[in-house]
Amino acid sequence: MQKPTYKELLDAGVHFGHMKKKWNPKMLSYIFMEQKGIHIIDLNRTLECMEDAGKALKAIARSGKKILFVATKKQSREIISEAAKSVNMPYVTERWLGGMMTNFATIRKSVKKMQSIEKMLSDEGTNITKKERLMLSRKKDKLEKVIGGISQLNRIPSAMFLVDIHHEHIAVAEAKKLGIKTFAMVDTNSDPTKVDFAIPANDDASKSIAIVTQYIVECVKAGLDERKSNKSQKEAAAKKK
Repeated sequence: MQKPTYKELLDAGVHFGHMKKKWNPKMLSYIFMEQKGIHIIDLNRTLECMEDAGKALKAIARSGKKILFVATKKQSREIISEAAKSVNMPYVTERWLGGMMTNFATIRKSVKKMQSIEKMLSDEGTNITKKERLMLSRKKDKLEKVIGGISQLNRIPSAMFLVDIHHEHIAVAEAKKLGIKTFAMVDTNSDPTKVDFAIPANDDASKSIAIVTQYIVECVKAGLDERKSNKSQKEAAAKKK
């Protein structure tokens, strides 16, 4: 898995922070300079942080644990949902329901309810009217939109990858309360100390979100591939015995 180059990050606009008046002083060590009232992120720090986060996420994936991808801003939803799906990881891209992690048992009940409706609708032998079918379909679609990305998540994930911790502050707070490792793209208006692995980057532009997320996904995939390879080697060794 190859890190993007400095130029590729530059071309994607990863260096563009927020206006100086919106900055969080705790981001000082990640800021290169100020230009026309806008803070410019130090891309050398971005590359360092991406590598650190990537190594840790690779190890988590290799251990077989789940990583929850979170991004509910419009410009990041599709990027994050596709990224998570590509490595079979759970995701939340529509709305973070308060208690989604801290009250996980209740969320699981909603997931089971959604799955029950799906089963009912797919069973041709179910004796329901057209009106009831329509109402159930609408209910299923509503649930699918909000919790469909975590329907296969049976327990609290070991880690979270987030885009914009300022926007996803509830998710960050829940993760901290439960001891879930947090990895995030952090812009100049946010507090990087609120997450375990902060990646200083423009978290508003889709190109910036895409290039950082792509690298993160490649690290997760590498971890999953190593896990699969190790498993195959162990099975082969067991057969020889």
